[in-house]
Amino acid sequence: MSTNRATKIKVILFDVDGVLTDGSIWLFPAPSSGPRSTDEHAQKHADLPGFGIISQNMIEAKGFNAHDGTGISLARLGGLKTGMVTKRISETVALRARDLKIDFLYQGAQNKSETLDKILAESGYREEQIAYVGDDVIDLPIMRRCGLAIAVANARPQVKAIAHYETPSRGGHGAARDAVEYILEAQGTLEEVVDAYIYARTSVREQ
Repeated sequence: MSTNRATKIKVILFDVDGVLTDGSIWLFPAPSSGPRSTDEHAQKHADLPGFGIISQNMIEAKGFNAHDGTGISLARLGGLKTGMVTKRISETVALRARDLKIDFLYQGAQNKSETLDKILAESGYREEQIAYVGDDVIDLPIMRRCGLAIAVANARPQVKAIAHYETPSRGGHGAARDAVEYILEAQGTLEEVVDAYIYARTSVREQ
């Protein structure tokens, strides 16, 4: 059963486009004096399809869901490590990952199974301790290896077919929160973690 798999999870990884966002990608003209990425990996893939826009003239923006942000905070309070693994390269993703204190960030990840190897080596965890939340066929190789494969509600049929759990919510509309809460509930810590989250924010206001 998927709940048994969820009890073993130590790390939860998320695809970005279609999971942490609804899949929309917005391109805006960049301010003439605005800072632009000089990341070597980003520049290397600048002319390849699907890796993102590396340009002095355009900014790639995405919309993230506040409920998902809270979910990642809950994951951290529950002792879970979190990560983002995405093929595209975006400064917006880097900023969001920093804001949420994400433990593992891999952009430009065309082969997500190889990225999993890097995360396992870095973290010391095993495949059965990793959960991955995906929505499209590029996620299939990593999902097949992870202990808990999670599909968002609007995932492609091939992704849903191999998933151990499907979130009630669509990508970009609380799916990541669903995934985190599912794992924490299976581990018996959800209520305690929610109380800790509320207490931390209430005590800050009272100071």
